[in-house]
Amino acid sequence: MTDTTAVTPLQILTPLPDDRPPVRVVVFDFDGTISTLRFGWEEIMAPLMVEMIAGATAPTEAMRAEVAAFIDDSTGIQTIHQMMWLAEAVQRYGLNPEVHDGWWYKAEYNRRLLEPVNARAARVVNGEVPPEAYMMAGSGAFLEALRAAGITMYVASGTDHPDVVREIGYLGLTDYFVEIAGSPVGAIDCSKEAVLRLLVHEAGLTGPEVAVFGDGRVEITLGREVGAVTVGVATDEVARHGLNPVKVNRLTQAGAHAITGDFTDRDALLAFLKVG
Repeated sequence: MTDTTAVTPLQILTPLPDDRPPVRVVVFDFDGTISTLRFGWEEIMAPLMVEMIAGATAPTEAMRAEVAAFIDDSTGIQTIHQMMWLAEAVQRYGLNPEVHDGWWYKAEYNRRLLEPVNARAARVVNGEVPPEAYMMAGSGAFLEALRAAGITMYVASGTDHPDVVREIGYLGLTDYFVEIAGSPVGAIDCSKEAVLRLLVHEAGLTGPEVAVFGDGRVEITLGREVGAVTVGVATDEVARHGLNPVKVNRLTQAGAHAITGDFTDRDALLAFLKVG
């Protein structure tokens, strides 16, 4: 079948010097950047937070607004840090006599989230739908083009390490990546920051030889800090194609050098990376 998906043009926000070196390493965020297996996580996290903060009382609009603003601002960080904020908020509001620590809230959030995630994964495993049904448009072909060009690829994710490894496997993408770095279970570390700093400082790569792709503020900010080329992937996770205006604004403010909604403008993306 011919792919009739229209191309989403790459938007270059900050032109980079012509004499910069080609990109040799690409670090991808996974959830919301390549995969939609976890699509809708905000709609699970927000009600959980409001429920835990309000307890038996009726939640206020101000409470809902605070939760929504925090989730938007914290997209991309490890879940445990979001749940530690929740623990603080429950205590601060004082409405719910049952106050737990961040790990308890994280376990409950993961329990709720994995119900739809596992149902989607089962559809792929059972052959009901192809893996592409839960991948951003053009992502598979883009990964293949990078591999053909000899680019080293990593995944850095705030999702628990075993979960992100498993979900990459469901989509048949494991072989593209030399390392998959998810959040260490039971530890409070920023896996994205650790991977980026390892690549740039310990592997001897200069900043412009590394590119970071992600739909969250965190990875774009970290990428800019270490001098990497940053591509904000402002995905529409429902359509899996085109631009999400909320993410465009978020990623622009984070300082992304370029913005795309998916990976359909493959030639422009490769040219921006000086690959091929």
